[in-house]
Amino acid sequence: MIRNAIATADEASSLLALVADLHDGCLGEAHLWTEHAIGEDLAMTVGSGWDTWVRLLLQRQGRPLSAVELLFREVRKFVVTPSPRRCESIIVSATLLVREEGIFRADRAGWSPDSADRDLATWVWAGRLSWRDASDWMGSALRYGATAPNQPRG
Repeated sequence: MIRNAIATADEASSLLALVADLHDGCLGEAHLWTEHAIGEDLAMTVGSGWDTWVRLLLQRQGRPLSAVELLFREVRKFVVTPSPRRCESIIVSATLLVREEGIFRADRAGWSPDSADRDLATWVWAGRLSWRDASDWMGSALRYGATAPNQPRG
């Protein structure tokens, strides 16, 4: 699986240009995990440093790159803010910032981690980010997990 690293503001801008700022897009799925685990012997394995990872599947109504998977490593914060009831969860334009303190991705244009209303958006703050073309993952099928038995998605 080829992944493209995002480490500079120019790389972030290039990705957003490739996906038209995710205009007419949506967050299809999110998956979070850590390096912590408890074995069958009840011994705990603990990661070192920032050990939380997040994968996001973002889909959009456009080609050629109609879906992208983002892999965030060294996650410091992950905020999920669903849309209000009876409101669409459409991304009009996304934000992707590379700063000295890390990489920030939010589902709103003009979003800032310094804003008092930052948690009104879904956003991630991480130390590292990479992405890949996931255009073959269009549709409602879950890629990171399954729904409860006999329970339709949505």
